[in-house]
Amino acid sequence: MKVALIAPPYPLEEAPSPPLGICYVAAACEAAGAEVRIFDYIVSRFTPEKFCRQLDEFQPDVAGATSVTLNFPAGADILKIAKQHNPSLITLMGGPHVTFDAENTLNFYPEIDAIVLGEGESTLMQWLPVSGNRSAWKNIMGLAFMEDHRFVTTGPGEFIENLDALPLPSRYLLPLSRYKALGFPISLITSRGCPNQCIFCLGRKMVGSRVRYRDPVLVVDEIQAILALGFERINIADDLFTANKNRVKALCGEILRRNIRFGWSAFARVDTVDEETLGIMRQAGCDAVSFGIESGNPEMLKRVKKRITLDQARQAVRACKNTGMIAHASFMAGLPGESRETLTDTINFAQELDIEHGFHFLSPFPGTTVREQLAGYDLEILSNDWTRYDANSAIVRTSRISPAEMEALISDAYSPMTDAWEAAKKRCADGGGTDKERLAVESEKRLKLIFGILSGDLIEELGSFNASGDDPLRGLSVRIAGKTGMEEGLIRNYLNLWKVKNYLTVAKSSGQTHWEWAPNPVGETAC
Repeated sequence: MKVALIAPPYPLEEAPSPPLGICYVAAACEAAGAEVRIFDYIVSRFTPEKFCRQLDEFQPDVAGATSVTLNFPAGADILKIAKQHNPSLITLMGGPHVTFDAENTLNFYPEIDAIVLGEGESTLMQWLPVSGNRSAWKNIMGLAFMEDHRFVTTGPGEFIENLDALPLPSRYLLPLSRYKALGFPISLITSRGCPNQCIFCLGRKMVGSRVRYRDPVLVVDEIQAILALGFERINIADDLFTANKNRVKALCGEILRRNIRFGWSAFARVDTVDEETLGIMRQAGCDAVSFGIESGNPEMLKRVKKRITLDQARQAVRACKNTGMIAHASFMAGLPGESRETLTDTINFAQELDIEHGFHFLSPFPGTTVREQLAGYDLEILSNDWTRYDANSAIVRTSRISPAEMEALISDAYSPMTDAWEAAKKRCADGGGTDKERLAVESEKRLKLIFGILSGDLIEELGSFNASGDDPLRGLSVRIAGKTGMEEGLIRNYLNLWKVKNYLTVAKSSGQTHWEWAPNPVGETAC
């Protein structure tokens, strides 16, 4: 059996890691005996023509996609194309959005044959051997599908008790050179489960309230395998890495015992860290911790069941500063009952903490308490256009504040930084600016360049040309400059860096130069 797994387009501006969930799914499919390919459209361009060519080349029996709410429409549309291209293809979808909006999904997208609910690995390993026999589907927990125009669900599958029994994620199926060129951290998990009850989050419902842990020795084995692939930075993507301090110490102790040197970051809560724990993490290479603080108003924190206090946030930030750890905080605008006063409290508190921070606008995803119990909150949802659920604009209002007012308050709060950044860019453009400013401006240009090359498939489009004696690096950089309008020198620098790091390869034959992304190392397996 052949299985094509699809990573739908996702905005590169949102800093995506190499997709971890789909790599776990791929490993589960392989464990069930399937041959698997991942069609990754996060770091490459999607077109229907390209997709259909890939289907024709691979000839899969099953095509599956995973998504979050933001890119659910793209994923569903791709499966629709797949079904229209090959009606005999079995299509399925998984991920948090469809888990909690399964019936609507199947009604609106009849081209999707089945939905995998929640943690999908165990369900997939049972389903794949009988995927061609629809009458057997009802005997497998964790599925939803239509039968005689009637919605059928077998209920959620049981959470996987022993995470160490799962096959390691098949990252080798990703276009690794592209992700290394992108330069964002690669993710892994050391646990699943979230004991908290925040009304805007899906963590507890998707992976359970009881935290299940992996063996620290096996986690560090995976870390070493990831570093061997050439990645330089890791993000621990647990919902709450610091839920158990003894576990944190055991993992960090194993990293230190093996003397592994790498940079990493993790998510934490302000009520689960102290200087001792952060100090051990720092010794083991962790240099940044992200806290979801959400509001600077105590009543709002209670309303959304965050179960933290502002003093705990202050203490956590102080502990980070004392241990040399970078602290980052995320805050939300548009929570139930939000007003100008509560949002102003949050803005002021963010400034008081004096750390890196960002604001997100509430996106009430399907499955969240705030959406399912909307009548009990002072909140109105203004859009079910899932492509707007990126938390970058207001799609809700309360009785006390409108979307425009929320956005204006956040914009005003950021305006000093925005104005300073624009002034710095102008200074650099005029030949001035400090070293730090010039580095930041070049970093912005670098990201714009990388995003353009990846999302436009520019290496594939422009990488083959008549050699005519030209330096092949110059030939490619000139062609990309002509396409993007960016500086040829900047482009040349990064193309050369990618060549040196073996992200790109070049060959000459019959008077032609051929550039392409380096293939994954031969013999790589799941890691």
